[in-house]
Parts: sequence; C-alpha cells; structure tokens
Amino acid sequence: MDIDRKQYMEEQLLREHIRKAINVVLDRAENKEKQQLLEEKDLRSIVRKLILQEKEAVADESPHASTGINVLEDLLKNIIPVIEKDFKRMTTEPTQRESFRAHIVKGAEDLLAPSEVNLGAGGTQEPVMEQEEGVEIEIEDDPTDDEAFIDIDGDGVPDEEEDTFGIEGQDGTGRNFAELTFKKVSQQILDSYDLLSNSQDRTLFHDYLLTNLKLYFDKFENELKNTVPEPTTPEYEAEKEAAPEAGVEEEPLEF
Repeated sequence: MDIDRKQYMEEQLLREHIRKAINVVLDRAENKEKQQLLEEKDLRSIVRKLILQEKEAVADESPHASTGINVLEDLLKNIIPVIEKDFKRMTTEPTQRESFRAHIVKGAEDLLAPSEVNLGAGGTQEPVMEQEEGVEIEIEDDPTDDEAFIDIDGDGVPDEEEDTFGIEGQDGTGRNFAELTFKKVSQQILDSYDLLSNSQDRTLFHDYLLTNLKLYFDKFENELKNTVPEPTTPEYEAEKEAAPEAGVEEEPLEF
C-alpha cells in the first residue's frame, strides 16, 4: 500500500508539473498572439493616419475648378479663426451670439455690394457725354463731392453719424463684438474679392462666402452647446445637498 500510495503521489505531482508546463506554454502563446494583435492594430492605426495625411495633402494641392472658390478658401483659412474666437467669447445669452452672427453676415453682404456696382460700371467713373440738338455736353461729377469744396451754406455743425452697421432689434453686445471683429477681417474680404474680375468667380465667391459664414456659425454654436460639463464626484454632490442655507458661507477643507 505504501508503494502504491507513493507511486500515486508521484503520478499526481508529475501531472501537476505537466499541467503547469502546458499552462505556461498556452499563456506564452496567448500573450504572443495578443502582442501580435496589438502590433497589427498599431500598424493599422499608423497606416490609417498616413492615408489621411496623404488625402489632406492631395486635397490642399488640388485646386478647385473655380478661381473664386480657390480665393475664398484661402480667405476663410485666415478669417474664420478670428471670427470663431470672438464668437465663443459671448456666453451670457444666446441672443448675443445671434446678434453677432446677423451683423457679420450683413456686414459681409454690405461690404461687397459697392464692388459689385463698380464692376458693373466697368470699374471706373468716366464723365457722361450727352447730346442735345447735335451738341455734345459733358456731364461732370458733382463738384460738392470734391474734398477741397467748402460748403458755405451749411451751419458748420456736422450731422450725427448714422449707424450703418447696426441692425435694429438685435442685441447690443453682439453688435459691438461683431463691429470690432468685422474691422479685423473686412479688408481681407474686400482685397480677396477685388482680385476677381470674372463675374462667375465673383458670384461664387459672394454666395459661398455668406453660405460658409452661416455654416461655420452653426458649427461654433453646436460646439458651445456640446461643451463638456465640469466633472464632479458623489461626495461633492452629497456635500452640496447638505450645505448650509443660502447666506452662510462654508469654507473648503484645508489639508
């Protein structure tokens, strides 16, 4: 019995060693497989990033079929970050941002209107020639428009400057922010637009400028609405609910 018991114990010990050895082999194989999967995942991630970067580079290098859109794209890269920064500073009321948006879009529309008129007139102002009974009469510009003209009929008191930028009924804070922002970007808009003489290019530039301004304002508003709330803890919320009544200030714990 003793020999059988000893032999039995040895067999059990051998089986235990074999089981452990098998587990070690399996663990190594599993770890190796996991490592391979991780390496493959990392490799795929790197390849994906390289592909995206290559696509972006190709997109940047491939111009649009319209010169007007190409000029607008360069303009937006410069002015949108400026507009976004000022837009997102107004967080008290949504009406402030709504007013800012309305004033910027209207400002861009009004800014380009004179350039469109000048292009329609050939870009220059020449004296108009009229004929009356076979005699040519040259119609000169209004002499009172000359800077050197001194108006002796006026009372010497300049008229109060009219607010041509504001929109009636819109929030004043949004209007004021928009005016400051528009001063930063208006010359860039005008310079880009004036590069174009082709009517189709100018139309595309005008329409897509206003469209993109509105789309970017939608994007900025959504980003503000989706702002991540301040992290909290159950302990803080419990302390907040058990806080003393209003008017009694509780000091934070000191460590």
